[in-house]
Amino acid sequence: MVSLTYTLKVEGNVVDQTDTKNPLHFLYGVGQMIPGFERQLEGLKTGDNYEFSVTAEEGYGNIIPEDIVEIPKETFMEDGKLIPELVLGGIIHMQDNHGNRLRGEVREIKENSVIMDFNHPLADKTLHFTGTIVSVREAEAEEIAHGHVHGEGGHHH
Repeated sequence: MVSLTYTLKVEGNVVDQTDTKNPLHFLYGVGQMIPGFERQLEGLKTGDNYEFSVTAEEGYGNIIPEDIVEIPKETFMEDGKLIPELVLGGIIHMQDNHGNRLRGEVREIKENSVIMDFNHPLADKTLHFTGTIVSVREAEAEEIAHGHVHGEGGHHH
């Protein structure tokens, strides 16, 4: 189990960060984090500082053109009106035909349709991380079985 602070920058802008009051807690090696992030943390110990970059391929992947789709405008109607989230750059949460939840960004609004991008917002981006390892400990058997951290900063049953 790893607890750490981080600052994530993309193209020089801070996108996300934690601090020592609210560090990130996760089970190392079980796929909870992007592969490049975990790989770069390998061998670090409590108190170690880190700074590294993660390529798109080891982060959130490259843009998948098939995940940019044209959807009939009527899909975005509620009570006979277009939903307020339907603005350029707006984020709309939807579901696919299999019930999977999707996060889409409005790319273009046409007369009868909307172009939506369902790629991860950090797809195609190089991620720059800096931070400090707050603590490292062996995960408990129950945490491994449940697939998440218990106790402070983790899940409580």
